[in-house]
Amino acid sequence: MTKTGTLDPKSASDAAGQSKPKDRPWIFRTYAGHSTAKDSNALYRMNLSKGQTGLSVAFDLPTQTGYDPDHALSRGEVGKVGVPISHIGDMRELFDQIPLEQMNTSMTINATAAWLLSLYIAVADEQGADRSKLSGTTQNDLIKEYLSRGTYVFPPAPSLRLTTDIIGFTYREMPKFNPMNVCSYHLQEAGATPVQELAYALSTAIAVLDAVKETGAVSEEDFPKAVGRISFFVNAGMRFVTEICKMRAFVDLWDEICLERYGVSEEKYRRFRYGVQVNSLGLTEPQPENNVYRILIEMLAVVLSKKARARAVQLPAWNEALGLPRPWDQQWSLRMQQIMAFESDLLEYGDIFDGSKEIDAKVEALKAEAKAEMARIEEMGGAISAIESSYMKQKLVESNAKRLEGIETGDQTLVGVNKFNQTEPSPLSGGEDSGILTVDPQVEGQAVDKIKAWRAQRDNSAVEATLAALRQAAEAGENIMEPSIACAKAGVTTGEWGQVLRDVFGEYRAPTGVGKAARVNGDDLSDVRDAVNATSDKLGRRLKILVGKPGLDGHSNGAEQIAVRARDSGMEVVYQGIRLTPEQIVNTALEEGVHVVGLSILSGSHLALVGDVMQQMKEAELDDVPVIVGGIIPPADEEELKGYGVSAVYTPKDFQLNEIMKDIADLVGKQA
Repeated sequence: MTKTGTLDPKSASDAAGQSKPKDRPWIFRTYAGHSTAKDSNALYRMNLSKGQTGLSVAFDLPTQTGYDPDHALSRGEVGKVGVPISHIGDMRELFDQIPLEQMNTSMTINATAAWLLSLYIAVADEQGADRSKLSGTTQNDLIKEYLSRGTYVFPPAPSLRLTTDIIGFTYREMPKFNPMNVCSYHLQEAGATPVQELAYALSTAIAVLDAVKETGAVSEEDFPKAVGRISFFVNAGMRFVTEICKMRAFVDLWDEICLERYGVSEEKYRRFRYGVQVNSLGLTEPQPENNVYRILIEMLAVVLSKKARARAVQLPAWNEALGLPRPWDQQWSLRMQQIMAFESDLLEYGDIFDGSKEIDAKVEALKAEAKAEMARIEEMGGAISAIESSYMKQKLVESNAKRLEGIETGDQTLVGVNKFNQTEPSPLSGGEDSGILTVDPQVEGQAVDKIKAWRAQRDNSAVEATLAALRQAAEAGENIMEPSIACAKAGVTTGEWGQVLRDVFGEYRAPTGVGKAARVNGDDLSDVRDAVNATSDKLGRRLKILVGKPGLDGHSNGAEQIAVRARDSGMEVVYQGIRLTPEQIVNTALEEGVHVVGLSILSGSHLALVGDVMQQMKEAELDDVPVIVGGIIPPADEEELKGYGVSAVYTPKDFQLNEIMKDIADLVGKQA
C-alpha cells in the first residue's frame, strides 16, 4: 500500500496476474481458396497482412479426387469449394510472394495428399527453401474420408500405404512438417457423438502408427519422433462444457496410447497437438447473424483450457450456411480470434479447469466410453476392418438420424430454426451480392483452356519418363514421394498422377451405411406412411425414389438421411453413394423404373449438374419423372432450377424430413 492508502500500481499488476509472461497465442488461420490460384494468392496475402499467422488451403473437388479440370466428373466443380491446382504452374501462382520456408501451411488434402505435398516441395525447392525448415500439415486422413467427407479414391490398404510413405519421407526430409492430421472434424459433421469422435479418431491414429511400425517406414529408434509429428484436426460444437471435456479426454487418452501401446517415453512426443475448425454443421440458414455467437462459443471450448488448447484455430464465417464467404466475412472471424488472444487475459493464466470436480467427472466418463468403443473396433481387427464392414459408417448414420430427429421434435433447440424463428430482415445478408461470394462461371472454361495449353508447352517425353517411374515405384511397393516430386517438376498434371495410381491400386466405393442403419425411436411416421401407401396404391406398386449425388461432392449426410427416412416411410429406395455422373444417375432411373429422382449437391455446382441431369432425362424420355433437389442453394438459383423443370428445392432451412416425405408422396401422387 502507498502512504495515501491506495494500491501500488506494481502490486495491482501482480495481483491481476498481468506481470506473468503470457503464453504464445495459437496460430490464426482462415480456411480459404477459390476460383483460381491467382485469386487465392491475393486472398492469402491480404489475410496475412491483416494478422493471420498461418495458411489453410482449401482445394477444389477435382484436385482433391485426382482429376484435371477437363475430366467429365469435374463438370461444374472447378474452383467452387476451393482452389484448382492442376500442376506446378498453379502451385507457383498460389504461393507467389509467400516465402514457404517462413510459412506454416495447412493443406486440407487426403487422397491426393502425396501429390499436393510434392507440388509444394517442388515450389519450395524453386524458392531455394531448406526442406528441413518447412512447417505445416497435410490432412492425409483417408479413414475419415470413407466415413464422412467422401474424397477417397483408392481402397483402404493402398491408401494407408500412401500415408505411411508420406510419414516415412517427411520425418527424414521435413522434420518440422506434420505428415498426417487425424481428422475428427468431419466425423462430428457426419453426426458423431463426442464418444464416437474420440474413439474413431484415436482408432485411426492407431491404425496408421501400427502400419508405420509394420512396414518399417520409420526406424525403431526414430519411431517416437514420427509419433510426435502426428497431429489432429478436431471439431467443437455448441455443447460447450462437453466439448471442453472431450478435448481434455483427447489429451489424456493420446498420452496413454503413446506411452502404453508404443512405449514413447519422452513427454514432448506424447503431446496431443491439434488444430480446429469449429462446427459448421450447426450454422443456420435462417437468422444467420446468430452464427456469430455460435462460432464464438465453440471457439471458447478449444482455447479456454490451457492443458487442451488448440495449436491452430480456423473459424468459419457467419454466412457459410448460405454460400462462399466474402473476404470481409472471413476478416470478422479472424478478428474474433485476435480479440480473444490479445484483448482478454486468457493467455496469462494456467489451466482454469484443473481441480474441477464436474470437469474431471465428465472427462473420466468420456474416456471410459471411448475406451469401450475402441476395444470393440480393436476386436473387429482395427479401424480398416470397421470401415470395410460398414460398422463405423452405420453408427454415424444412426447418430446423425437421432440428432436430426431431436431438431424436428424440438427436443434439441436451434434458435431461429425450430424456436424463436420470428425475425427482422438482416442487413448483413442484403444488397446486390446476397451476402455471399459467387465464383465466376467462366472460371471452369478458363481452367480447361489453361490446362490444355500447359500440356502443349511442356516436355512430354520428360512427363512420360517420370510417370513411368511413378508407376514402377507404386507397383514395387517403394516410397512414391521422390518419384512424385520428379513428376511435379516435369509438369505432370493432377489427373495424370491420379490416373497412374488408379491403374495400380484401383478405385473404391465405400459402404453407404444406409442399408443397416436402425430406425431411431422418434416421430410417429403413421401420417407419412399413410401418404406413401396411398400414392403406392395409385401407382399399383411401391413408390420408388432414386437418391443421387452427381459430381464430386462427398458430403453425403443429407442424402443418407433422406434415403433412411424415405425407407422408413415405406418407399423403395435406390441409393448408390457418392460421385456419380449425370449419365449414371439417369441410366439408373431408367433401369430401376423410379417414380421420383432426388439430387443432393452441396458444392455449389447445382446449376451445371442439375441442368445436365434434366437434359439427359428429357433425352431418355423420363421428363415425366419429377426431380427434386437439395443443397445450399441461393434463392435466385432456386428459381433458375425450377425453370429447368425441377419440381421442388430444399435447403438447410427445411429440416422437417417428414414434411419432405409427404411432399414427395403428394408430388408423385399428382403425377400418377
